[in-house]
Formats: sequence, structure tokens, C-alpha cells
Amino acid sequence: MNKLAFIFPGQGSQYVGMGSDFYESFAESKKVFDEANEVLDMDLKGICFNGTEEDLRKTENTQPAILATSIAILKAMEARGIDCEYTAGLSLGEYSSLVTSKSLDFKDALKVVKERGRFMQEAVPLGVGGMAAILGLDKEKLPFIIQKTKEYGVVEVANYNSPEQIVLSGEIEGLKVACEEAVKLGAKKAVPLSVSAPFHSSLLVSAGEKLKNELSKIDIRETQKKFISNVDAKLLSNKDEIKPNLVNQVSNSVLWQQSVEYMINEGVDTFIELGPGKSLSGFVKRIGKSMGKEVKALSVNNVNSFEETVNYIKSVKDK
Repeated sequence: MNKLAFIFPGQGSQYVGMGSDFYESFAESKKVFDEANEVLDMDLKGICFNGTEEDLRKTENTQPAILATSIAILKAMEARGIDCEYTAGLSLGEYSSLVTSKSLDFKDALKVVKERGRFMQEAVPLGVGGMAAILGLDKEKLPFIIQKTKEYGVVEVANYNSPEQIVLSGEIEGLKVACEEAVKLGAKKAVPLSVSAPFHSSLLVSAGEKLKNELSKIDIRETQKKFISNVDAKLLSNKDEIKPNLVNQVSNSVLWQQSVEYMINEGVDTFIELGPGKSLSGFVKRIGKSMGKEVKALSVNNVNSFEETVNYIKSVKDK
């Protein structure tokens, strides 16, 4: 193993029950969820462990819930003596990454992401905007597709996830046209996503402005890990640049593929996804394959996968 990165998932990875086994198994994880309940003055762990899917899907609940779950897993990992050199997170996951890099306190991150979720939801009325995943499309065809949607509404690239997947965001009518055009031009699939807003599009600029005010209330420090930003897929450590990047991130494309490529080119060969779901580790494998690089991508979302990952990392280090 050369260099190790911790990576963190964003909204959409959540599921009822997430984090409950860590809460029961590790004192460090229990402390995280208990602190989250206290800071937010709500039963966040109840929503995570035993809530309804509807409650967990509410953006202002989803965002702190995923953050708390990711950090609970991180603290268990750190307690076993496993740490990273690089860190990055997809969209919301960037806040978990900043907590990991010691740039942002967990309690401040909780408060900010709860408001961030509310601002993003309020920016566009329900039913007006959405998102769609486009699978297996040559990215050179994207400008043609977006041009076709102009008369039907805003459509923009929200996420560059992997060589095989991009996500579009915008107004519903425009997205329908974009999905149809993508399939005509050779996409394997065009799948509308079950989200309540057109995240990472210019329709959310107003949410970014409100977020700017929230971020002005908290302290952000220089990063102590090599932190890769969603906005430009580059190393970011200057505290004065982090807040503007977080504001821009709300309405800009998430450059996930480019961020992973950057880390691989820097010598990262092991990626550990900490949090619910396992989409990011799948993206990493496909990105590494497209670059002709051997990378290990592991997903830690329950205690079993945690133990397997800890044993793997320690066995590699012992060689």
C-alpha cells in the first residue's frame, strides 16, 4: 500500500438502520451520535436507526444523518489506528472530509449541513426540478444534449461520477428531453433519480448565498490532511478558500471523477469509503480501470465490513 484516502458519500446513500451497529459496538461511535442529538436538539440517531424512510429522505434530516454516520465510522477506524493521508467527499460528503482533515469541527458541520439541506430544498419548489443519471454516454456528446434542452428549461451537468456515469440536474421538462436524447445518442440508460431538488445546478445559487451566511458563523482552519475539493478537483488547504468553495459547490458540478484521478496520479492506491452505501468505491474501481491503474477500493458501512477492512489494512502494513 502506497497512500491511503478516506472518501465520504453524499445524499442518496442513506438507509434506515445506518450506523446502529457502530453505535452498539464502539464507544467512539456512540459518542458521535449522542453529540449529534445534543447539538441539533433532535433525535437524529432515532431517525437514522429506527425512523421512517420518509423522515430520513427529508433533506434537512438526510444531510446531518449521513454526516453523523460517516463520522461515527471514522472515529471507530481512527480508534483502531488507521488514518489517511488524503481525503475527499462527494457533495455533502465534503463536510465529513473537512471534519476528517481537522478543518471543521463536527458540531459546526452538523449545524451547517442541517441548514444547507433546508436551503437547498427551499431554493426550488417541489416538482419543478430534479436529476437524472446518464450511464454509458460519450461525454463529448453532452454539449449537444444540453443544447437540445434549451427551450424546455435549465439542464446542467451536476456530477461527473465515473467514466460510465454523469448526472444531469435541472428543470423536469428539460431533463425528460435530455434523457430521451441521451438514449438516442447511445447512452445505455437514462434514469430519473428520486431526489426532491435539482442539486448542483444554477437553480440553487440562492441556496449558496444563504449558506454563505451560515458559514460566516463558524471557524474553519487550515487542513491537516490532503483535502481534495469538489469544485476544482485540486488540493485545497487555505482556510480562506474553503468557505467560498463550499458556497460554490451547491450550484456547481461535482468533479468526482477528476478528484479521484488527481489522487491516483498523486500515488493514492487505496481508497476507503466511510458511510452508508458503497457507490463511491464502485466509482473508484471504474476510474482506476479507465486509467490503467491498480487501485483498491473498500466500502465500510457496517461492522462486518469494518472488521474486514481493518484486518486487510493491518495485513498490508505488516508485510
